[in-house]
Amino acid sequence: MTRVIGPRPPSEQDDPSEQDDPAEEAGLPELEDPHWMHRATEFAHTTFWSVARRLPALVREALALAWRTSRRDTIASIGLNVAAGVLTTLGLLATTGVLQQLFAAGPTPQRIRAAVPALVLAAAAVTVRGALTVAAGWAQARLVPQINYAVELRLFETTSAVELAAFDDAGFAEEMDRARDRGLAEAASIVNDTVNLVTGVVGVAATAVAVTVIHPLLLPCLLLAAAPEAVTAVRMARHQHLDWLARITRRRRKWMLADLMAERRTAAEIRAYQMREFLLAEFHRMMTLETRAELRLARSQMLTRGVGLSITGVATFVLYAVLGGLLLTGVVVLAAAATALLALQSARAGLRTAVFATNSLYEDALYYQDYRNFVDRALQRVPVGGTRPVDGFERIDLDRVSLRYPDTETAAVDEVSLTVRRGEVIALVGENGSGKTTLAKLIAGLYRPTAGVIRWDGVDTAELDPRQTAAQVAVMSQDWWKFPFTARQNIRIGRHDRPADRPGPNIEDAARDAAAHDMITELPFGYDTLLDRQFKDGQDLSGGQWQRLVAARGLYRDARLLICDEPSAALDARAEHALFQHLRRHPDRAVVLITHRLANVRHADRIFVMDHGRLIQQGDHDELMAQEGLYRELFELQAAGYLAQAGEAAAES
Repeated sequence: MTRVIGPRPPSEQDDPSEQDDPAEEAGLPELEDPHWMHRATEFAHTTFWSVARRLPALVREALALAWRTSRRDTIASIGLNVAAGVLTTLGLLATTGVLQQLFAAGPTPQRIRAAVPALVLAAAAVTVRGALTVAAGWAQARLVPQINYAVELRLFETTSAVELAAFDDAGFAEEMDRARDRGLAEAASIVNDTVNLVTGVVGVAATAVAVTVIHPLLLPCLLLAAAPEAVTAVRMARHQHLDWLARITRRRRKWMLADLMAERRTAAEIRAYQMREFLLAEFHRMMTLETRAELRLARSQMLTRGVGLSITGVATFVLYAVLGGLLLTGVVVLAAAATALLALQSARAGLRTAVFATNSLYEDALYYQDYRNFVDRALQRVPVGGTRPVDGFERIDLDRVSLRYPDTETAAVDEVSLTVRRGEVIALVGENGSGKTTLAKLIAGLYRPTAGVIRWDGVDTAELDPRQTAAQVAVMSQDWWKFPFTARQNIRIGRHDRPADRPGPNIEDAARDAAAHDMITELPFGYDTLLDRQFKDGQDLSGGQWQRLVAARGLYRDARLLICDEPSAALDARAEHALFQHLRRHPDRAVVLITHRLANVRHADRIFVMDHGRLIQQGDHDELMAQEGLYRELFELQAAGYLAQAGEAAAES
């Protein structure tokens, strides 16, 4: 059992540098790892040499992604960096020539004149190298938005096409979150990492070539002097990553507390329950522990850096000693030794870049692989329909249709058979969890049955064109989304692609039929009012107002099949009456109505009663009231409440 620790008031005597008290963290419930940390632990426990072994495959994958996105920019970013490396070698060798002339015997003016050609060559090499580096950076920067566009488009083309049932699969939802949270972001990162890796390797190779030309013995000395600094950088990065993992639960708890104290949605309740002191005390506890951890990390990194610098100093001393010996024996001239020291600085920078790029490439590639795996699996969830055209229907038949959600033992809909005819209003009735909404989604084609067949005018829906079938359906759901568009756009998206010459209700007619027109005209900008307070001049609506707008959207769609799932749950009595009056006035469409207010289903042509996924009763209102069954029981329970209220009102009068 989790032990709950009460709030501790902040104390000015707290010393953040003290060691953490284990008891202070013992009461923290463990948080589930967020999706963006899915690969963090795996990477933290992978050795650098394991990373290096996978490096060729990762580079090939990154280059393939960049090549598919833009061949020109890929060639430019890689080729220009390689060319810049060649000029690094040329510049170092030219520098040797300059120094040889300057250190030669003779009058100073003569030595300067002799050094001019080499100096011009060195300056030209540095200038051109700088220009090539800038051009390579420009090409690399051009790749990033193009890659982001390509991978994001591919992801959302896939997620918007998968079947609705995929979103009920917890595994699919988790993979999708991982792909969106980190997979998208790391697509461009692996290309950047690869280009940086190439840049670093080319830089090291260029200096290695230069010192080898000066004297082959300087090459191992150069690598020996640069390696300790690179190893230190790797150790510090890994140590920081592991420390970050160890503290992530506490940091996330701190972020959660911070959000609670600075959110509009929580402000009223925090003040009503006087939670300020409690939240501040919890936040103080988290911050104290976090500060101590950060100070310990700083101390640890200082020690690591100190040891690394000491070893680097010893290695550099060895390099200087070798150079001194070569100078004393006349093997290497002073000018070449000076150039070797310049090459050392360049090699260190290039090696550091390559090491960090290798680390980043490996970790980023793990997350990008999540994106690729998700897209590949999601494509398998895209429904493949038939090609038969469809333009309306006379009847829809469900023949022993069942649906079982993933990871559930019982069927949400269990062998249901019924018929929906054009011009009818049918009602689905039952208690919560009886399968009404799932059955309506099956009728609408949002789900494919796991057993049984749905036919439109005798044709299996699996043979029909899915886009044309969906065009015949409109859904007024009890769970709507507040789209951040204007009121006009919120209605128009019900049939945004309607041609101008196609008959159908206009936006204002649909709003009037849904009792939303007067509400919309009272907004600051009428139908052009933006319905999101995050934007300037944006407005928000009450739940009932939003439901009127959603109803108008469904009516504007002017579909042959209208699914109404609790369409009046948030409506007042007048708006509810107007909506149901309209629903009964259109003989050219079929209406499937779900509502717990059974007074609204009395006029339905047929009523189907559901219980635990099964169809247990059907008929019109009078037929069902004449039977002993669930419908009569539920109707009488609701009617008793209204009759009791009416009796009390009459007694008071």
